[in-house]
Amino acid sequence: MGSGKQGETALSPRQSLFVGVTLFSMFFGAGNLILPPLLGVQAGVDSPVALLGFLLAGVGLPVLGIVAVALSGTLRDLAARVHPTFARVFVALVYLAIGPCLAIPRTASTAFEMLAPLLGEGVSHEVAQLAFSVAFFALAYALAMRPGRLTRLLGRVTGPALILFIVAVVAASVASLAGAGTLPAASPIAPYDGNAAIQGFLTGYQTMDLLASLTFGLVIAINVRNLGVSSTGGVMREVCRAGVLAGVLMVAVYGGLTIVGFEQCEALAGATNGAAVITASATAHFGVAGTVLVAAIFLLACLNVCIGLISCCGSYFADELPHVSYRGCALAFAVFSCAVANLGLDAILGLSATLLGAMYPIAIVLVFLGMFRRLVDRRPRVWRWAVCVAAVVSVTEVARTALGLPALPLPLADVGLGWVLPTIAGALIALLLLAAARKDQR
Repeated sequence: MGSGKQGETALSPRQSLFVGVTLFSMFFGAGNLILPPLLGVQAGVDSPVALLGFLLAGVGLPVLGIVAVALSGTLRDLAARVHPTFARVFVALVYLAIGPCLAIPRTASTAFEMLAPLLGEGVSHEVAQLAFSVAFFALAYALAMRPGRLTRLLGRVTGPALILFIVAVVAASVASLAGAGTLPAASPIAPYDGNAAIQGFLTGYQTMDLLASLTFGLVIAINVRNLGVSSTGGVMREVCRAGVLAGVLMVAVYGGLTIVGFEQCEALAGATNGAAVITASATAHFGVAGTVLVAAIFLLACLNVCIGLISCCGSYFADELPHVSYRGCALAFAVFSCAVANLGLDAILGLSATLLGAMYPIAIVLVFLGMFRRLVDRRPRVWRWAVCVAAVVSVTEVARTALGLPALPLPLADVGLGWVLPTIAGALIALLLLAAARKDQR
């Protein structure tokens, strides 16, 4: 252990590296990796601008989420500043989103999309997907009952294997672009043909990493304390360091995978999901062996993530619902996720865009207020007004989009950020009401 400022205990460089890599591995899911390649294909020459927006939402916000929760204690402690009932409902929604509603089904759909090119001619895609999903979730559920050595082994094998595969594919794409002499000149297509940066930001919602970070912050803070850092300032310093390191690693991964998509932007202009882009790149550079390898790696990685999510969400709801066992929760999540997975990856990504469009603004407001909690706690109405306004506007906007109604007459509503200025206005109204109340008391 080293020593920090004013005698505070600090982690050694090796320990800091360990904590940062641990946080990175918590974020590093196979499902996230299908988003940047599709961005590269669809954004074309505007890929750098779109990537900046994506990194802000997919990396910057999660790092802030880790810090905000570490400052507050737990996600429930953070959300309870709005209202205890809101905290309970919001935390449950976060677990449902990163669990059976979106993230768990996406693991199976992503794995199947990687295997799909290996299906023989005449094989029904729907039947194959159903059979695969049933087998996938049956195995995931069985292993979630007894995680043991196999899941630890999968974690140790699939993580490094996935990283090595990404390095190989990115290197091959970079070499191909360098060898071509000229870069692809493909114009951006929908949804990046408008404001690429904002669309990249909205696409970053689908990583779900901000929501996940709200549950990770406490875990990382506990790890830091277990390594011997006891002071609040010391823990926060180390959590920030871990967040920065994890963020740098994620930027490298997302940037590399965007290059993979950009290299294929002319050949795969009609692609609808990043799994097809990664598979096409692996096949183009490494032949059928590359297709088989990527399918095997993603299958194991998605299975490992699925087991972890079933265990995590099952444990949470078993604690929240005293009359329901962990086994019952895990089985319900596995069966429900299996049904959702058969909608297909494209449908799940579309559903996630809708649901996350309602949840992300609320989470973003909570995180930003949490970063300044000491200041805002003196003005508790700000929590309620800002979060409630963000919730009402974002949910209304999602409902409007689903019903095909005209955009709300709000600034930035046409680009999916109509909640921003009303939320700021709500916070200002809360401050004015507080000032007026204090003036009356005098």
